[in-house]
Amino acid sequence: MFTGLIREIATVKSYRNNILSIRSKHKAKLGDSIAVNGVCLTVIRVTSDGFDLELADETRSIIDESKITGEVHIEPAMQMNDRFEGHIVQGHVDCVGTVEKITRGENGTDYFIKVDPKYIAHIIPKGSITIDGISLTVNDVYDNSFRITIIPHTLEHTLIRNYVVGTKVNIETDVFARYIDHILSHRQAKRSMSWEDVDTIQMSF
Repeated sequence: MFTGLIREIATVKSYRNNILSIRSKHKAKLGDSIAVNGVCLTVIRVTSDGFDLELADETRSIIDESKITGEVHIEPAMQMNDRFEGHIVQGHVDCVGTVEKITRGENGTDYFIKVDPKYIAHIIPKGSITIDGISLTVNDVYDNSFRITIIPHTLEHTLIRNYVVGTKVNIETDVFARYIDHILSHRQAKRSMSWEDVDTIQMSF
């Protein structure tokens, strides 16, 4: 599990044969889970200046390969004794969105991000969303897009500062919205929610 708080901006050394090599200050251990631009990956080799991770076919079928080049956001998996900040992030990317408009304000910048409409149900106004591994708050939701506002501190310390119209971003929608929607959409027709349904939702977290 992750929190969506970026710990480092690392650099991709290479990506060949499904193996992603990262140059990073973080001292990883074999088998560690590390989110790279929001994608949960497993460390398969530790190197002198970073670590290597392996991408499964399922992961490669979802993400855009521009997300595993150049500089990338890094977040190691949360430890039991860590403070819980941000929000619950699984590192399971739902889809790739596209920046369609950027509006700069006095003390924040609005980014309008377009997604496949089927994911809109899991994007909640004033709820949480993960963009390239960053925990953010959704301001408005539209038919096939949503708006987030980025404060100057976040712009300074993340790669959002490099986003332009057309930039592709990894999106993980709200885990609570996904679970509840799945349970409700698969229950028997005309059956009201049972205590078993409620227990299932609670135990999912």
